[in-house]
Amino acid sequence: MENGSRSFPVINMVKLEGEERREAMELLRDACENWGFFEVLNHGISHEMMDEVERLTKEHYNRCREQKFKEFASRALENGSKTGPIEDMDWESTFFLRHLPVSNMAEIPDMDDEHRKTMKDFAVELEKLAERLLDLLCENLGLEKGYLKSAFRGSQGPNFGTKVSNYPPCPRPELIKGLRAHTDAGGIILLFQDDRVSGLQLLKDGEWVDVPPMCHSIVVNLGDQLEVITNGKYKSVLHRVVAQTDGNRMSIASFYNPGSDAVIYPAPALVHKEDEEEAEVYPKFVFDDYMKLYIKHKFDAKEPRFEAMKALETVVNGHAIATTS
Repeated sequence: MENGSRSFPVINMVKLEGEERREAMELLRDACENWGFFEVLNHGISHEMMDEVERLTKEHYNRCREQKFKEFASRALENGSKTGPIEDMDWESTFFLRHLPVSNMAEIPDMDDEHRKTMKDFAVELEKLAERLLDLLCENLGLEKGYLKSAFRGSQGPNFGTKVSNYPPCPRPELIKGLRAHTDAGGIILLFQDDRVSGLQLLKDGEWVDVPPMCHSIVVNLGDQLEVITNGKYKSVLHRVVAQTDGNRMSIASFYNPGSDAVIYPAPALVHKEDEEEAEVYPKFVFDDYMKLYIKHKFDAKEPRFEAMKALETVVNGHAIATTS
């Protein structure tokens, strides 16, 4: 396994405001084109808020979820010891928070008020960061400011939610993955990960590369929808979590995704019909239809999902879109 900590792209966002902006934008462009992942520092979210999110999230796991996970874990490892590697489940304890278009925060039964408010405030800051990053991507791509945000909007605005995960220590990591390899279905993903316990890896040039834990950083990766909109200029990348024997890894991944009825297709400015190599190769589809397919095939290759959407394209109001209805 390659250790990617020295070359993994890390962008200090303060440099985007000064004389080093050009170099920072070039690093961002390279990260998007060649990694599909990068890490941002000085992103505008206070260290105090991040420390509070981490404290409350870890306390919540210890209080409400640890015992349930131990019961699941003992059964899973007992079965795996008899049958060999476990291919149909992950070594993670997780729950989901929805922020937009409608929040479900009040419906999460075991969160106390302090935790609920802190996560709500954190989501507001992450939403701002996601939209700022999308505009930086627009600038690098030569798209007008706001293009990607508009492409995600749909009739009710974007879908925005958070997957809160813990990856407890695993005594038999050879039997089970923390999280199986996959690409993310959506738009832009912002991850606040544990800065002490590693495990997240991405596939680059055929090698699994560690995503380095860094204090108060946000890890960013690009989802399948940005690959479609950029017509393959940016690509979503396979990534996984390797179960560790020591430490309980915290992962708070927030997904800024298109609205359910948003129609996703390559940006016309990035499609050059006269150049066959850059001719439109990605389908046009409704995001919710893609998600229905993704849910069934999350851990399969993304290319067949794109091909399936292309095969389902039909003409609606003069525009070809994919539809499963």
